[in-house]
Amino acid sequence: MTVVEGTAYDVARIRGDFPILGRRLPGDLPLVYLDSANTSQKPLQVIEAIDDHYRLHNANVARAMHHLGAEASAAFELGRDKVAAFINAPGRDEVVYTKNASEALNLVARVLGDAGRVGDGDEIVITEMEHHSNIVPWQQLAQRSGASLRWFGVTDEGRLDLDDIDQLITERTKVVSLTWVSNMLGTINPVETVIAKAHSVGALVVIDASQAVPQFPVDVAALGADFVAFTGHKVVGPTGIGVLWGRYDLLAELPPFLGGGEMIETVTMQGSTYAPPPARFEAGTPPIAQSVGLGAAVDYLSAIGMENVAAHEQAITAYALGAMQEIDGLTIVGPKEAVMRGGAVSFTLDGVHPHDVSQLLDSRGIAVRAGHHCAKPAHLRFGVQATTRASFYLYTTEQEIDALVEALHFTKKYFA
Repeated sequence: MTVVEGTAYDVARIRGDFPILGRRLPGDLPLVYLDSANTSQKPLQVIEAIDDHYRLHNANVARAMHHLGAEASAAFELGRDKVAAFINAPGRDEVVYTKNASEALNLVARVLGDAGRVGDGDEIVITEMEHHSNIVPWQQLAQRSGASLRWFGVTDEGRLDLDDIDQLITERTKVVSLTWVSNMLGTINPVETVIAKAHSVGALVVIDASQAVPQFPVDVAALGADFVAFTGHKVVGPTGIGVLWGRYDLLAELPPFLGGGEMIETVTMQGSTYAPPPARFEAGTPPIAQSVGLGAAVDYLSAIGMENVAAHEQAITAYALGAMQEIDGLTIVGPKEAVMRGGAVSFTLDGVHPHDVSQLLDSRGIAVRAGHHCAKPAHLRFGVQATTRASFYLYTTEQEIDALVEALHFTKKYFA
């Protein structure tokens, strides 16, 4: 599939791969989907890969010693190979499947505690802009272990405040966990700076890349982090599958997260020994069809080129930021320029509750998100309980941004 001709980004052809983008809503309204930070839409290539698996190859993996079982096992592991290549993992056995990024982050927090890597008097460092799934597991680990939880603040511009990095990350720090791209502010964080500082004091680094992997090329080998988590449904893949990449030497030292089938070497009534990674962390029947679908998703994005996706994301976000800031009473919460910024734009509209904004936009066929976006501390930092969020992706057009802006002008007048 070739969707990029020369240097042109063929967004119309890309949109043709996504059946849902052509549907009409009640009132014969065209769908304007601006909620891709929440979940991306799925191209035919992914839908058909999953359909083909269930129609013709469905079986359990690593158990059934028959032809279908062999086909399903091969397809499942091929998906892992494709994901490993997509993020440039040094080895396929460093790719652990989970049900989503939240489970991946919980897995790391749990097994680091179980392994005694974090204990009484130690410190864990996160940031004020994290998704709840990168806050709550570390709070729980701190409570279980006696460690202290500390965090980076956020500047008025919505950037990570690194002024006190030397005071936050010290010899007591055992883990630093942070988002690469904020799902609320859209900020792209300077993770390389934080990784270097953390490693200088011997701390492990966990990166929540849920908003990063969909938007630009990610090379975990070059990044230098110890763990990276992301989720399938934001990279045009299916729901029900997430990815934890971890350095193999670390994964091999850590205990299992869950016990059950296929994560063992042997079991007796007196005790059990565990399989090597990644099987050690994949108890029970894994996400088989989801792996097939995720493999098709990363194939799709690779064919387009993640550099092209990133360039389109930056261009469409710059266009949106410019147009939205011309609306009287609209305040963008987060960086207001498309520099080191992703495609999620959270905002408030004077005198109108975010839920009312969202509902009125929906009445005009425009899908956005309203609420705290699982980032309540970040909202508290900016003195708002909720925001409306429009988020863009590889299939977003300038015409859709124009429709959003027109609808926001209408919303302001409607509630005046």
